[in-house]
Parts: sequence; structure tokens; C-alpha cells
Amino acid sequence: MSNTLLSKRPFGSTGLLVTPLCLGAAPLGDMPETFQYGTPEEQALVTLRTAFESPINFLDTAASYGFGESERRIGKAIQANGGLPAGYVLATKADRDFTTGDFSGEQIKRSVEGSLERLGLDRLQYVYIHDPEHTTFQNVMGPGGPLEVLQKFQDEGVIGHIGISGGPIDMLIRYVETGAFSAVETHNRYTLLNRAAEPLLDVASRMGVAVINGAPYGSGILAKGPDAYARYAYSDASPIVVERARSFAKVCQEFDVPLAAAALQFSLRDPRITSTVVGMSKPERVAQTVELANYPIAPELWPELDAFGYDMDDPEANRLA
Repeated sequence: MSNTLLSKRPFGSTGLLVTPLCLGAAPLGDMPETFQYGTPEEQALVTLRTAFESPINFLDTAASYGFGESERRIGKAIQANGGLPAGYVLATKADRDFTTGDFSGEQIKRSVEGSLERLGLDRLQYVYIHDPEHTTFQNVMGPGGPLEVLQKFQDEGVIGHIGISGGPIDMLIRYVETGAFSAVETHNRYTLLNRAAEPLLDVASRMGVAVINGAPYGSGILAKGPDAYARYAYSDASPIVVERARSFAKVCQEFDVPLAAAALQFSLRDPRITSTVVGMSKPERVAQTVELANYPIAPELWPELDAFGYDMDDPEANRLA
């Protein structure tokens, strides 16, 4: 891949190198209630095999995706491959107990142990604390809490590096500012339609913390188009969001650029973002995504899209902040 968009970048201070494209494995966990489609196991395994053979070297999952099904399937693909491909980076996330809501250090320990078992690995390269909006900052950072448990695993060599992954931007900034995390993962909050993560990108960039940006298509509306899929961040999109997506689609059409290519490259071209996570559930999506990342876009397109404006103080635009 000669295209600079796909040349590997430092993953923050970890020493790992990752491609600017990352395969998001949530849909591989067969989560129809989230994505409105299912993914049979064989399809997931072929998708993973295709990803392992592609220019992409970065895979993102979580203990919770499909209640462990995403990790189980990745474990099968790793085993069939005889291990992770050389130079491949796999990141997962430690989760709360979805039945009880338990977010204790003990639960995070169980989550990591479950990930190791499902993935068939004796070491995890990268682990995020997942969705800390479901607990308190004091619990995560306090004695015996999730961070301390992950740091102990790190000291033992079971975990390579620790990050934070979640939703609310102010909360993520607070975690990043502690200096305890080498990467922060945000989702659905830095897209053509929603730029609420802007302040987070600035803080992380200033501190040398890697930003991993998930859901550049806003979970589908910017890939399939607003008329085919009027949903943003896994729920029905508001009329304002649908209207703005239509405006973007129209401008892209005038430039003969697929809306999905503009949405993806909006994230890829931002120097503050280390890698962009794209959920993929079919083997052909891998090559299609690489193609969209490489799609030639005239520089004039970006100011045209920006001309529709984005009001950082608009509660509707920042509905997810």
C-alpha cells in the first residue's frame, strides 16, 4: 500500500504500530439488537481471515460484544491462523457485568480472564476500560478499582497497555488528563454529522495520547445514506441529522465521491486521530473499506462540506456529547 493513509503510525507511547484503519469486531459478535442484522459464525470467520490477509493490522473488540461471542470467534480465527499474524495488534475491552452492573476491580479481573480464555491467548496487547459512564471516576481510579487491577495485570505481563473507551466527552477528557492511559477511544462523536469530540482530540493530542475514533459512519447513516438507513449511533436519527446527512450526500454527489468515502476520510485525514475503527461483518467489506480510504477526493470538497456549518453549542448536533 503506497497510500500514506494506510502507512502504520505509532499507537501513542506504546511502541506498537497500527494502521490508520482498524477492523471493528462488534458486528462479528452477532448483535442484531444493536446493528439490525445478524452475522453467522462462518461469515465472521471468513471476514477475520480476510482481514488477517489485508493491509489492515489492527483489530478492535470487547468482552461484551455479543456477550463474548466476538472474542470467541476471533479466538477461533487466531487458532486457525496459527496465532495472530506477525505485527498484528489486537485490542479488547474489560467490561462491567451486564446482568448486575458490577464494575468493581474484581469484575474487571473476571472480564480480563474471560477475554484471555475466549481469545485463546496468554497475553493481551491492549485493554481498554469500557464505558466507564456506567460507574464513577472514583471507583475506576480508586484503590482496588478497575485501573489498579489492570495495572497489576500489566506488572505481571498479562496486559501490554491500558486505555479508556467510552461515550461522554467531558468524562473521557477527565480520564485522559490523569495521564494513566496511553489511548482513548471515542465513538459516534467525531463524524461529518457530530464533532462533539473536538475538545477531546485536542487534549489527547497535546498529551501524546492516541485517539482511536470509532463509528465514522455514525453506525451506518453515512455509509448507506440517510434515505436507506436513517439511524445515528444505533438509534433513530433526528430530522435535523437526516437533513444534514442529505446535504452532505448531495455535495458528495456533485464531486462524484461516495458519501462513505468522505465520511471515512474525514476521520482518516485528521492528524490527531491515530486510527479509525470501522465495523465489518462481511469479507468483501475489508477490500471495500480500503478502497474508500484510498478514494481520490478533491481538496475542494472539504470546505464545501464545512460550509453547512457545525455548531459546537447546538444541543441537537451534540446530542451524544
